[in-house]
This record gives sequence, C-alpha cells and structure tokens, in this order.
Amino acid sequence: MDYDVIVVGARVAGSATAMLLARGGLRVLVVDRARFPSDTLSSHQVQLPGGALLRRWGILDRLIESGTPPARGVLFDPGPAVLRGDYQPHDGVDAVYSPRRTLLDTVLIDEARAAGAAIEEGFIVANPIGNDRITGIRGRAKNATTDRTITANLVIGADGKHSTIARTVQARTYRARPPASAACYAYFADLPVKGGEVYTRPDRMVGLWPTDDNLTIVYLGVPAARFSAVRDERGFRADVSEVADLGVRLAAASRVEHLRATTDLPGLMRKPYGPGWALAGDAGLVMDPITGQGIGNALRDADLLASAILAGDGLAGGRPHDRDRAFRDYHRRRDAARRPIYDLTARFASFRPDPAGELLFPALSENPAQVSRFLGVLTGTVAIRDFFSPANLRRIVGTRTLLRMVAARSR
Repeated sequence: MDYDVIVVGARVAGSATAMLLARGGLRVLVVDRARFPSDTLSSHQVQLPGGALLRRWGILDRLIESGTPPARGVLFDPGPAVLRGDYQPHDGVDAVYSPRRTLLDTVLIDEARAAGAAIEEGFIVANPIGNDRITGIRGRAKNATTDRTITANLVIGADGKHSTIARTVQARTYRARPPASAACYAYFADLPVKGGEVYTRPDRMVGLWPTDDNLTIVYLGVPAARFSAVRDERGFRADVSEVADLGVRLAAASRVEHLRATTDLPGLMRKPYGPGWALAGDAGLVMDPITGQGIGNALRDADLLASAILAGDGLAGGRPHDRDRAFRDYHRRRDAARRPIYDLTARFASFRPDPAGELLFPALSENPAQVSRFLGVLTGTVAIRDFFSPANLRRIVGTRTLLRMVAARSR
C-alpha cells in the first residue's frame, strides 16, 4: 500500500484527523480539490469543547496569536427577556472563538504537514477503488490529463455533506431532515461587540460574533421560504435591522467582502464506517448551522476517529474483530454525543413557535447561575437532558409555572 490512510478533504475534520494519525506514526496522505488558504461557507463558531481540543493539540494559541478574539460572554435575546452571562470554563477554555476559515483551515493543514502527513492540494477524487473493501482512490490533479491510483489500508471521507466517498460506498443515511432554513452572513467593520450576541424571533435568528481582523460576522437565519427576501444585501440589512438596536449599529458599520447565502442546509446522519472506509465531519453527520456546531463536531470526530484507528489497530495487521469494535465504538459515541443537539438544532431551524419560552426565559433571566448553564447547553458543555429535566425546570420557574409550560407545549 502507498499509505496507511488517505484522507479525502483537507478542511477541519480532514486535516485534524490527518494530523492526529500522523502524530501517531501512520503514513497519511490528504487530498483536496481546493488550494489553501481558501474560504468556505462556515458557521465559524468553535464552541468550548472544540476549543478545548484545539488547546490540547497546541493549536488554539496559534489562532489567538493570529488575532482571533475570544467571546467569553453572550447576550441571548429570545424576545420575552434578555439573558446575559459568561461561559463556564471547560478544560481550560472559557470562550467561543470564531476564526475565519482562511485562517483555521490553513493552521490545521500546516500542523498536519508538520506532523508528517503528505498534502496534495488541487486534487480531484473521481472515486474510491476496491470491490468488497475500499483499497484507495482514483483521481487527478487539476492540471493533469490522466488519473492516478493511490492505495491505502483505509480511506477517510472528510469531503463534506455531498461526500464523494459516502455516495460511492453507499453509506447508510438515517434521521435525515430536509432543509428548513436559509442562512446568510457577512463581515462588517466598525461594528463592535462584547462577546457574542444572539437574537431569536419567530421568523429569524440573528447572531453577531467577533472574528479576525477586527471584523464582526453577522449571521441571519430565516425559514427557507423567506430566502428570496434576504439573499441580497438590501433584504439582509432590512431583516437584521428590525431586531433590537441593530439597525442603528449596522448603519454605522461597513460591509467587508460579499454576502454569503445558502439554502443547502439539510440534516442527516450516515453510518460512518465500512470495509476500508470511514467518514468524519459533515460527510458523516451534518446539521443546520443555526446552532454553530459544525466546526466543533468536525474536531470531535477527528479526535474520536483517530483514537479508534490508533487504539483499535484499525489498519492492516490488526485483528478484524478489534478493527470492527473500534469503529462501532466511534459510531456509537458520535451519535450518543450529537443526537440531542441534532434534534434541538432541527427544532431551532424549523422556527416553530415555542409558547413555553414565554414562561421560561423571564424566570431564567433572574437566575445568573442557570443562565450560565443554559449557555453551556448551547456550547455543548451542559447536557440538554439535564438542563431541561423537570427537576431543573422546576428550580427555575417553580411547580405552577412548569405545569403551565407543559400545558402550553401540549397545545
């Protein structure tokens, strides 16, 4: 075999997985059709668990030194009340970071290369090869006239929600959800923010987060049916400006670069492994960006998958039983960790009215400790089932109001 592992896709999931495998002593090749640095549509947010992984791998400091600012606190305005609070530290990280992908992806690729991984940019994969088991890939460089065949003991698809690898191996899809929302975002200068700001309304969600170069990213999510009304700058500004004081603030700011917009926001889970192949990041599990989970999901997939491969000896020479058990464990742990936020994200993206929130948020705003726990739910450090358990909700709103919340939900 030419390599132990070929990783298809060099963005967050792919480059992080390659870095960890190369650090573990494997011969790794990473291929991507893009050349770096390059941009891509992104949720931007690295939630605290993802930041903790970057810190453990020695990468977070590089982002900070390059100018990515921390958002240690959040203003969360759902309409009935305004919540303000700071994140509780998690494994040495106390902030959400929102780096530009031109920076984050390049830093991760540099680290993979420094660990010993070979990187081929501008390489287009035609298909994986193999019969009963995937044994490599076939493809070519963008300026080449003939295909190359490259062999490996394992091919990892980290090539996004429209993954060539997942499609070719016919990875089983489940819990699929059609696109429900549309997403638009732009970068603005002269739009200062202290931490993050999130505003939810019945027909929109607006988020403001500090990013590199003293810019602020302004994100707008709306029901998919309203996409045509907000896909240009005039509609985007109009929708954002109707929320709180954002009209005045946006009028004093200047847009940098063009507006990004898409309705290609499905939700789906795929079985992330099979004979000779595995999936990571959006290739294996993708959700609407409205909760900003994508980068953190990719980083955690890289950590889990690399650990499964290295600990389970998931390559040639290892016992098939050990390989299968390691990949099954990767699948189980991924789904157990993501399913609750996957379902919550789908609820947010549907923009379904939640009358219980009219009762919950005013009471929550009076309880700083519970506000911090709620922010922990959004960033992934507090279990959704724990925060929204009847016992905890009773502590926040009292028994009588909890019963009213249940009745409101049932209607």
